[in-house]
Amino acid sequence: MTQFYARHKRTTLAIATAVAAGALLTTGMTTGASAQNAASPSGAAALAAAPVQLSAAARTALIQKADANTAATAQQIGLGAKEKLVVKDVVKDADGTVHTRYERTYAGLPVLGGDLVVHQKPGKTETVTKATTKTIKVASLKPQIAVAKAEKQALTAAQAAGSEKTAADGARKVIWAGNGTPTLAYETIVGGLQDDGTPNRLHVITDAATGKKLFEYQGIENATGTGKTLYSGTVSLTTSLSGTTYSLTDASRGSHKTYNLKHTTSSGTGTLFTNTTNTWGTGAASSSTTDVTAAADAAYGAQETWDFYKSTFGRSGIKNDGVGAYSRVHYGSSYVNAFWDDDCFCMTYGDGDSNTHPLTSLDVAGHEMSHGVTANTAGLNYSGESGGLNEATSDIFGTGVEFYAANSSDVGDYLIGEKIDINGDGTPLRYMDKPSKDGGSADSWSSSVGNLDVHYSSGVANHFFYLLSEGSGAKTINGVSYNSPTSNSSTVTGIGRAKALQIWYKALTTYFTSSTNYKAARTGTLSAASALYGSSSTEYAAVAAAWSAVNVS
Repeated sequence: MTQFYARHKRTTLAIATAVAAGALLTTGMTTGASAQNAASPSGAAALAAAPVQLSAAARTALIQKADANTAATAQQIGLGAKEKLVVKDVVKDADGTVHTRYERTYAGLPVLGGDLVVHQKPGKTETVTKATTKTIKVASLKPQIAVAKAEKQALTAAQAAGSEKTAADGARKVIWAGNGTPTLAYETIVGGLQDDGTPNRLHVITDAATGKKLFEYQGIENATGTGKTLYSGTVSLTTSLSGTTYSLTDASRGSHKTYNLKHTTSSGTGTLFTNTTNTWGTGAASSSTTDVTAAADAAYGAQETWDFYKSTFGRSGIKNDGVGAYSRVHYGSSYVNAFWDDDCFCMTYGDGDSNTHPLTSLDVAGHEMSHGVTANTAGLNYSGESGGLNEATSDIFGTGVEFYAANSSDVGDYLIGEKIDINGDGTPLRYMDKPSKDGGSADSWSSSVGNLDVHYSSGVANHFFYLLSEGSGAKTINGVSYNSPTSNSSTVTGIGRAKALQIWYKALTTYFTSSTNYKAARTGTLSAASALYGSSSTEYAAVAAAWSAVNVS
């Protein structure tokens, strides 16, 4: 689960989701794949390395071809005899380059942290980006501890977070390759609720020989009608009509639906919002379980996020398969958080203090659904530096959604959560120009950044993105004043938000892996800038300068 806020002792709040330290390996693979090219989403000539929108048939054909060739691919990129590849996703660029993302197994066991991306450029030597460069090999596949010991360890960790579960939801043997030497391990999952009411889906990795806990992370990451929203004013909503009843079902965006949980913590969908008229909400907050205003905000956020990804990157839905997620509002009672859960493929919003401050603002919606994009691309592990990059990715694209929407009631800015007043004093949750203004986030990298909560270690990448987009120093954008410093006292000139978004998306979808850290993120974004604009371009130099300005080299 990826939550919008991090909490100290479940009281102090901050925003949330995944691992990436990619290494490039050269192979001699030259296989190709035919698929449908498309113009850029805006209709302009596509950048050579920009992703194209594939038809469902073309995407399926690429995946099927990659799947049929997994054995040959594994051999060509030097995997061992016991290793097999499993196709996860495929992206094709305008110049014909195909990026195929794989998970892998060893002797039939899933290799956690063994994901990789194969980059196939027609007629040229290929490269591979790996989450780990370690050889996947273990001395024995026979555990030395009983599975019950691993389950007990996971239950203890889950109960410390508030879960009342007395049994694990399941455990399986895996190869853990997330850090260090690949190890035979158990992955145990425990459900229930955390102590603030957030659903719990704790994954605990236990060494199957010694019983030592190796890693843990949370798996919960958040007809045209008129919506009278709380945060975005009066907006148009695409709805559905059945007989004489309208519903908050958006058939034009993967059949996204908005449901009412009526202040419960149910794991189900709740009740679909319906109405006899096509007007939704009053524009004011209400603590009632029948309040529709929060639903209007959530539906609008889902709509704008879908359109942002489609228009900006040619991405059709969170999984790029044309299928919509769903949203749930009125979760719990006075629940001050929001979260994405990739297992249910859904966003969930609490109503905040006194059930009158729903966390359904536009940038929160974009943030949460972007956790889904990360989960279905790089899969950045939600811990350490990769977790900070995961959180920052959601902040970056949530900001992109807000600017894209161009809503006069919620103008685009580089502030996160400024509408929901989570601090009670009108201040935003996060500041991208100078992250430390929130009292906890890091402005620049240090060796201790990975020890911070992921909501605060994200500050390094948020600051990088702001500098890359807008540059350093004082300026005013859409009426908001910023003054962005640099750790090396340099002056950074921005390249514009549009190009910065393309570079980050390209890096996320083709160069980041589950274990990417900040050093590898610099490498990945430089690779993305080189692919999109050239290694001698102004954009490439700006990426390098912006990372140096936040002490990442």
